Amino acid sequence: MSAGDGQRLGPVQRVRAGVLDVAYHEDGPADGEAVLLLHGFPYDIHSYVDVAPALAAEGFRVIVPHLRGHGATRFLDPATPRSGQQAALGDDVVALMDVLEIPRAVLAGYDWGARAACVVAALWPERCTGLVSVNSYLIQDIAAAMTPIRPDLEAGFWYFYYFLTERGRAGLAADPRGIAEVIWRRNSPAWPFDDATLDRAAEAFTNPDYVDVVIHSYRHRLGYAPGAPAYTEIERRLAAQPVITVPAVTLDGLADGNFPATDGSPSAAHFTGPRLHLQVTGAGHNLPQEAPKDFADAVREVIHLRHAWSRDEHPERR
Repeated sequence: MSAGDGQRLGPVQRVRAGVLDVAYHEDGPADGEAVLLLHGFPYDIHSYVDVAPALAAEGFRVIVPHLRGHGATRFLDPATPRSGQQAALGDDVVALMDVLEIPRAVLAGYDWGARAACVVAALWPERCTGLVSVNSYLIQDIAAAMTPIRPDLEAGFWYFYYFLTERGRAGLAADPRGIAEVIWRRNSPAWPFDDATLDRAAEAFTNPDYVDVVIHSYRHRLGYAPGAPAYTEIERRLAAQPVITVPAVTLDGLADGNFPATDGSPSAAHFTGPRLHLQVTGAGHNLPQEAPKDFADAVREVIHLRHAWSRDEHPERR
């Protein structure tokens, strides 16, 4: 168990950013280098219950937002489509940075959060000083969504296909905690989480938009739902599978039950800037909560990577 089991990230602040009233935790000095920690599905901000205070204690300004449809984050307008598509997640990050007056930040995440970070790093590299991404390049290639993968891996993604059905929508609405538990156990078979840890995360699933956002996310990624019109241009750019040019540290957990660890080579073509790929022993899919020291070290490492790259690009600064 991590030191943060039973603890909470708080207090939670709120700010209007883009189409959302975003609930987020902030720690560390206001003038510190900004680090945004972005959680996945079906998880919440407590994936960073150990990482956030550790980085804040070192002088970083740490921002941990509840993603759209999660926790206390709310849509400002009832008429706004409850989209969960990748373009919306990335746009939310930029909107939050704008309102918090953060011109540039290290973006770090896993699952949905890593996808959002990759979107920003690829499309708005001037806003991203470094990327930390579990499972490497996570921008979806929706045009290739119907290409099958290995049967054993398809089985682990049962919820992708379940959510395509109205039965799946009803199941998620009826028991979001139960669905999360099944996914957690498959994603992280070596993680001995307890009921209290799951209960704490499941509070985020009571958001009134949770079901709509999650269902749209999985239907859109498989080509079964159109994107929201506001994100058409962003999705057009993402369809080209843009490269990531900023310094990046990518991670794979060696105990991830759904995403087999790689040496980084399958995604290498998507990273044209300096990149370090690491494998983390004993960690599953929720890597920052299962291996907080390794994740915090990756944030530190991407900053070192950026500094070394800057010296190489500008030798007069040596």
